Amino acid sequence: MISAQAILAILSGGAVGFSLALIGGGGSILAVPLLLYVVGISDPHVAIGTSAVAVSVNAFANLLIHWRAGTVHWPCAFLFGSAGALGAAVGSTLGKLVDNEQLVVLFALVMIAAGIAMLRPRASASQPCARIDARIASRLVVLGLAAGFVAGFFGIGGGFLVVPGIVLGSGIPILNAIGSSLFSVGTFGLVTAVNYALSQLVAWTVAALFIAGGVMGGLFGMKAAVALAPKRDTLKYLFAGTVFAAAGYMLIRHGISVLD
Repeated sequence: MISAQAILAILSGGAVGFSLALIGGGGSILAVPLLLYVVGISDPHVAIGTSAVAVSVNAFANLLIHWRAGTVHWPCAFLFGSAGALGAAVGSTLGKLVDNEQLVVLFALVMIAAGIAMLRPRASASQPCARIDARIASRLVVLGLAAGFVAGFFGIGGGFLVVPGIVLGSGIPILNAIGSSLFSVGTFGLVTAVNYALSQLVAWTVAALFIAGGVMGGLFGMKAAVALAPKRDTLKYLFAGTVFAAAGYMLIRHGISVLD
């Protein structure tokens, strides 16, 4: 008989997959709080390690779709992702050393930043295909390192950092930046997941159920995205509000302990 935790893991994964398909980047930011407060994982580090596994699998699955559609700019993707992998390794190593309560509070602050980033309009770029020169390469490496560090430290996809980072570093169009960002998000998640797994900080069964739920949620989310396309901006505001509410709850619940 399937346990209550297994059902909650599937439903939570479904909620993340649905939101990702419906509104795009930023949806995975809810994975950690869902694992903590709905699925019932008590250790924030285990929640982050488990989330990193789910984020990585989801990103690479979506990367294949964008690759087939021809929206991945591989030179930018490889350069940004490779540099960020080093940042993710350092970030995830440091993240494991942070006290549980402090880590949750810091994560809540990142959630607020992600919510704000989701509400900002995305600027488009006019350059159809960037030619990687020394100046562009250096920018992509520096920005990739920074984005990878944050993603690794908190076990998040970091799409809200990666997409603008690639646009800023290379000047490629936003559609290509979104497709290219999935390589980085998947790589950051993989590096973080391996780092946490080496410390026995991944709940593998929960991760598998979360991913399965995410696949099903994504299918429903894609259908809803088509039906609700005229209300996409409203949905983003509602989702950002959910992110802010979850971050506020985490700050209230864990902030007092940190201050004490």
